[in-house]
Amino acid sequence: MSKEASLDFPLCHDVAKYERITKIGQGTFGEVFKAKDKKTGRYVALKKVIMENEKEGFPITALREIKILQQLKHESVVDLIEICRAKPTQYNRYKGSIYLVFELCDHDLAGLLSNATVKFTLGEIKKIMQQLLEGLFYIHRNKILHRDMKAANILITKTGVLKLADFGLARAFSFTKVGQVNRYTNRVVTLWYRPPELLLGERDYGPSIDLWGAGCIMAEMWTRSPIMQGDTEQTQLKFICQLCGSISPQVWPSVEKYDLYKKFELPKGSKRRVKERLKAYVKDQYALDLIDKLLWLDPKNRIDSDNALNHDFFWTEPLPCDLTSMLSQHKTSMFEYLAPPRRPNPHMKNNQRHHPAAGAVTKQQPTDPSYDRIF
Repeated sequence: MSKEASLDFPLCHDVAKYERITKIGQGTFGEVFKAKDKKTGRYVALKKVIMENEKEGFPITALREIKILQQLKHESVVDLIEICRAKPTQYNRYKGSIYLVFELCDHDLAGLLSNATVKFTLGEIKKIMQQLLEGLFYIHRNKILHRDMKAANILITKTGVLKLADFGLARAFSFTKVGQVNRYTNRVVTLWYRPPELLLGERDYGPSIDLWGAGCIMAEMWTRSPIMQGDTEQTQLKFICQLCGSISPQVWPSVEKYDLYKKFELPKGSKRRVKERLKAYVKDQYALDLIDKLLWLDPKNRIDSDNALNHDFFWTEPLPCDLTSMLSQHKTSMFEYLAPPRRPNPHMKNNQRHHPAAGAVTKQQPTDPSYDRIF
């Protein structure tokens, strides 16, 4: 652990400046509370970093998230307002406590999708997906991979602004030169949203891994439940083959480089059925086409966020519309402000065709029985 990771944040404000109201979730590395700034009256989310069990100072996952969020400032990325500290007491073993102070979001997408009374219009789905892809476009342009795309990590404010959240697994990436390779861990992304290249052991990957997750989330906007719910890597790959077609060198030229491709017994001769399987839920042909392009097996040919934002899905009637009216009918729907602990193993303005250029497996929450998954 670096010396930087062990600092006591002496210049941070005392967390006592906030009035704690209620616990709203359990984050990757600590509890999350709804709180109010005693001076301004602003509501925030306080994420307590658990320090009691740390033997080597500040948790590296928290440090990584802080560093990344401090450099990401975009409407579609959750805002880290500040870092606060609590004085050492007998209750924290005289180590003190650190709190990350986030803007407060009233909903997460998993909570909304699990509520059968929440009905999304096609225009509202378009708005959600548009904001999600704008957030991905921004972080990828800034050389950051999210690496944990799932509905529970998509927050929405009461005014209908979507926020990418939980950057505890995020990391910076670089494009390699000829003859060079990256060696990132492939033990990332919740299993149900994990792309086939990671399941096969890829360690030199890029933004396309987040786009696969976006495709799973987009389909989930209609199915209301994760579409592929494997309990092992091999089962997840089997479900992917049943939906997206068999994995072979014919559809994925470089797939034979993976040792796991030869090791796993995967379905042979399965045809691609993304549109066929989803058409019972998704009636819009443009939506089906975009989901199909997001859930492309070969990551090199998977659509990126730039081209996805320019897809006809977002530029045909009904156009993306405001979410405020729908959200005003529902109270807070937070299952988790940030992701739960993981198992160690497994705005569109006018009608112009452009988007802003500047701009481990976890248990899912129960879903309404009237909805079903693809597998």
